[in-house]
This record gives sequence, structure tokens and C-alpha cells, in this order.
Amino acid sequence: MLHKKYIPQINAIFAAVLLLAVGCLCTVAYSEVPTFNYQKVPKTTQDLIAIQDALVENLERVRKATVSISLGEGFGSGVIVSADGLVLTAAHVTAAVGKELTVILNDGTRLQAISMGLVSNTDAAMMRITESGDYPYVEINKNNDYRLSHWVMALGHSGGFDEERGPVVRLGRILKDSETTLHTDCKVIGGDSGGPLFDLNGELIGIHSRVSKSMEQNMHVPMREYIKNWKSMKEDEFLGDGPFAKRPVKGTGFLGVSTTEIDDGLLIKKVGKNSAAEKAGLKTGDLICKVNDRKITLKAELKDELKQMAADQTITITILRNKQLEKFKVKLGSK
Repeated sequence: MLHKKYIPQINAIFAAVLLLAVGCLCTVAYSEVPTFNYQKVPKTTQDLIAIQDALVENLERVRKATVSISLGEGFGSGVIVSADGLVLTAAHVTAAVGKELTVILNDGTRLQAISMGLVSNTDAAMMRITESGDYPYVEINKNNDYRLSHWVMALGHSGGFDEERGPVVRLGRILKDSETTLHTDCKVIGGDSGGPLFDLNGELIGIHSRVSKSMEQNMHVPMREYIKNWKSMKEDEFLGDGPFAKRPVKGTGFLGVSTTEIDDGLLIKKVGKNSAAEKAGLKTGDLICKVNDRKITLKAELKDELKQMAADQTITITILRNKQLEKFKVKLGSK
């Protein structure tokens, strides 16, 4: 039996342990569902500070993973979700499967990338950086534990890439949540398309899809749409027949060369002005040996390959020039 003189000390220790345990539980609850998410409006200065602290705590990390995507005649945004360079963006940004693109990191580093699968009716798309590296990335919220009125932050390269400014952050709240679309009052504009929407724990919950001058009309593709189609997009499938990307039509690709058959391949006699072949660097006198790694010696064989290709798709042509084999990637034009 304990001596009565030890009882106050034991009670004090028990109280301290209990207080520590409760404090730990409160910390865990806060990190999962911040209390300010349950308030219609912040009620105190402490509420505002709590929102600010959550934003500041996660902002630097998520900004590093938010990238700009160069589209040639414009810019979109995206976010890296794996260390090896898997990027999520919008289908209307990539617009196609197998399309060569350029990803720009926040320090201005430009990296080669290629578009992967997409869902054309909901605006979800995936792409990957083709240069090896260990890239900053964010975690995906797979629990869908956000609710209406929860605070969120939208990031993106508004108006295009600006190294000095970096990606812009906008704070807002969830206004509406449907199966394939999230609405927020985060003010996103052109150039933000494909950029990330985060909860204030810094987890990815959506990708910017349709932007509007009306604050209530900014829409985002929720992560559940990506998770549902993850396997198909990683396997470069074109899903759906929606408005955000046009399904490629085989046989519409145009190369723009005139050839003649010789023993070792097809000799280019003429290259069309402003054609896909000319833009890629093919010249009169080049000997076409292979197309997409298939040996070519007949015009019919070249025609067969082109029948399988659509406008804006890229083919690889191996030519012999000055006794040297060279490979050219040619983005096909349209007929």
C-alpha cells in the first residue's frame, strides 16, 4: 500500500500525463480537420491567425511542386505528385495523349515532358517529366474529407510563367461539391488552368478546370475523378468524348513530302512549304529508312503508317543524310 505522503505527487504526475495526452489528441484533431473550417466566418483574431498559420506552414512546400506548362502559344499549370515527375493537370491543357510539352519549375528550369491519359468529359489529365530527377511533390487527399465552406488555397502560374513572382496563391472556400466538379470562390484566371487546389493541411484536393470572371463560377476537378481513372491515365488512354479534348482521328495526319522508291528506302524529292516535314527539319535528298522503328522501302508502307496517325500526333522518322543516320520527331499537320 502506498504511503499517504506520495499520493499528492502521484496525483500531480497523473494530471500532467492526462493534460499532455489531451494536448496531443487536440493537435491530431487540428491537423486533420482545422476548427476554423466549422465556422461560418472567423470570429476572433485567433481564428484569423490560425488560418494564416495553416497557410504559411504549407505554402512553401506546395509552391515548389506547382509548375508552369508551356503550350507553345500559351501557358497552363500543373502539380507534381511523385518524386519521379508525375504531373496532374487539366485535359484542356494537354489536349491530347502523347503530346510533347515543356514543364517549367519555379527556378526557371525547363524540362521535357509528355502528356499521358486524359478524361475528356471531366477535364482530368496526367503527364510526366521525361528527364530523370528527384522532384518536389505533394500528397493527394484520398479521403475526400473536405466539406462545403472549408477553407482552401488555389495555386497556379496566373497569366503565364514569371520566375520573379512564382506561382500565385489565392485563399477561398468551397461553395459546391458534386461528383465531378468542385466550386470555390478562389479567384483563378488564365494560366491557372491545370493548377492545384489544396486544403489547408497542404493536401491536393482538386485541379483547376474552368475559370471565370464570376468568382462563383471557378470550377475544379476533384481528386476522386483522378483516383477513379488513375490506372487508365497511366496507361495513356483517351477516355470519354467530352468537350475538353478532341479524340484523335486516325488518318488525318499530314507529313508533307513527295518521295520515290529506291533500294534502301524512300528518297525525298520534295518537301512542302510550311509542312510538318519542313518544320521538323527534313530536306530534299534525305532517305527515309524507318518510320516509328518500322523499316520503310515502299510508298505504301509510309502511307500505312500515316493512316494510323492523327493530326498533331508525333511520329519518329529515321533518315540517312550524308551517310549518317539521324532521327527526327515530326508533329504531323492536318490534311
